[in-house]
Amino acid sequence: MRLTMSEKKSITRETSSRYQKSFKKEKGVILDEFTALTGYNRCYASYILRNWGKKLFIKLGGRQIVVIAGERRKKFKRKIPRIYDDEILSLLKMLWYISDCLCGKRLSVFIRETLPVLVKHGEVKVDRKTRDKLMKISPATIDRLLAHEKSNLQFKSKSRTKPGTLLKHQIPVRTFSDWDEDKPGFVEVDLVGHEGGNSSGDFIQSLDVTDVCTGWTEIQAVKNKAQVWVFEALKKIEERMPFKLKGIDSDNGSEFINEHLLRYCKKNEITFTRARANRKNDNCYVEQKNYTVVRRNVGYARYDTDKELKMLNELYAYLRLYTNFFQPSMKLVEKNRIGSKVKKRYDKPMTPYKRLLKSLNSDKAAQAKLKEQYDNLNPAHLKREISKLQNKLLKTNSKKRGRVYQHKDNFIYNSNEATNNSFV
Repeated sequence: MRLTMSEKKSITRETSSRYQKSFKKEKGVILDEFTALTGYNRCYASYILRNWGKKLFIKLGGRQIVVIAGERRKKFKRKIPRIYDDEILSLLKMLWYISDCLCGKRLSVFIRETLPVLVKHGEVKVDRKTRDKLMKISPATIDRLLAHEKSNLQFKSKSRTKPGTLLKHQIPVRTFSDWDEDKPGFVEVDLVGHEGGNSSGDFIQSLDVTDVCTGWTEIQAVKNKAQVWVFEALKKIEERMPFKLKGIDSDNGSEFINEHLLRYCKKNEITFTRARANRKNDNCYVEQKNYTVVRRNVGYARYDTDKELKMLNELYAYLRLYTNFFQPSMKLVEKNRIGSKVKKRYDKPMTPYKRLLKSLNSDKAAQAKLKEQYDNLNPAHLKREISKLQNKLLKTNSKKRGRVYQHKDNFIYNSNEATNNSFV
């Protein structure tokens, strides 16, 4: 029996509402029934069921004509109340800025570990119900709720390292089998130059030291790349590290490949290795921190005065505590190539502090000292102090250069509002 057009429209009207609400497998069954009944081509049938209730227009001869005219679907109000309301979203935004705008996977860990600390210091006031929701919120939900905030914000580095040929034959090239990376103390070191695009003369360098096992990062600014200043900064960093220095891996720059540092490492039984020439990824752990810790917080401007050197080290004093105690990170566990694709698997996000506690199981005194230090820290206060010093550094540099630099990756948090601070 052949159906009339009006009968086909009636069937389409009734079937479309059921089709649009169904899942993929159910849609396939409905589509089979609908094509058998109407005789429509399957592709056209899915198109008309999918778009019924909408008005689609095409241009023909310079004018618009209606392609499908069905009954418009009535708008309905959401009957199920939102689990994460505006109050949760407001708190989530504040926590996101305090965390320095982490991704969902890392932010969920940050919230579970840091929210009780913020409540203890009076930075955040939440009732029990709201607190339970924030402690259970998933990474996917965090990314969804913050999508609009992220879209309003727009989230590169230069290296001019001169090779140090002196003593290169005495310092072995590092291979991953040479180190016991399951224990803290084996570090990668590198310098980040603050030349601002002008490499003439002397300018400040930031010495970045990153522990391979825990991700613990220490930074010290020096006035230039001279061996004496780099060595002095390395000794200062070693003194404040919460673990014994066991190994150093550097690039081939003469600031590291020198007799002074080699003699010091031999005397203190520190393994000293170097990366292969022109293989930046050999120092991947510290190279990553060069951007996430140094560049994101001090930018790409030229710093070359004693005043700026002092301010940078003041900033790094707060930044080391904020990064190591409150910034969760993920470590690459394995990487497999499947055809043309590379599949990577990471461990669960964890702060360097937590990784270090886990590694120091046998040293109860060191664990107790770290826990005592952690209990006295307020991440919101640290973030505010970092922001103040960033603004101070920005003003000083702007006066010197006669113009304001802008860096899109830096965010300022204070107790009243979260604002975006342009900084280079």
